[in-house]
Amino acid sequence: MISNLAFVHPGARLAENITVEPFAYIDDNVEIGEGTWIGPHSTILYGARIGKNCKIFPTAVVSAIPQDLKFAGEETTAEIGDGTTLREGSTVNRGTVAAGKTVVGRNCLIMAYAHVGHDCLLGDNCILGNGTGLAGEVKVDDWAIISAGSLVHQFSRIGGHAFIGGGSKVRTDVPPFIKADRDPLSFMGLNSVGLTRRGFDTARINNIHNIYRAIYLNGMNISQALDYIEKEVISSPDRDYILEFIRKSERGIIRGPR
Repeated sequence: MISNLAFVHPGARLAENITVEPFAYIDDNVEIGEGTWIGPHSTILYGARIGKNCKIFPTAVVSAIPQDLKFAGEETTAEIGDGTTLREGSTVNRGTVAAGKTVVGRNCLIMAYAHVGHDCLLGDNCILGNGTGLAGEVKVDDWAIISAGSLVHQFSRIGGHAFIGGGSKVRTDVPPFIKADRDPLSFMGLNSVGLTRRGFDTARINNIHNIYRAIYLNGMNISQALDYIEKEVISSPDRDYILEFIRKSERGIIRGPR
């Protein structure tokens, strides 16, 4: 299922049962897994690692060299997990010496004209809306959604199950499980709709809500809130994830509601 009108470098390693449409370009040192569809006019460059059952739509570019002037030609990769879709015009640059790779996890949807910069690390089941841009070394945890036209500053981190409204400027870290919107980007409550869709029960959602009430709504500073949560809220994976995320934040977390 490889078109005679596509270019496939002899050094590329293609699994069985993949489709390569006319005018696609596949470079040397590329690996593509079973069941993947490479659309017409898509470009798969040196260092791409594309998993099984992916869809790469026309004019998407995977593994172009980083837009980083410090890049010196080091051997790095851009890795796309199984089941992920890259829509038209999206770009995923490969890594630099900083992380050695750029990773988009499994079952992600990277919508049209979205950009994933060098050394970004995206978890599984993430969505980037149309025209969203991630600068270098951004981390996005599982199930996060970044809506269309948003811009994420380098080194920022976005927590799992977070939902970021369209056109947002993400300058600081966004903790897990929450909605974020407005300018400057602010806490807008829990992503309760998303959590419900993913099987979180009412008690679990209420427990997360109580944690964020202490952080954003009870008049405590962040240090006081974290100490209070550690003492007063029973340990759980959700509680411990939130505490660890905030304590490890290098850029600080987004502000509370005005």
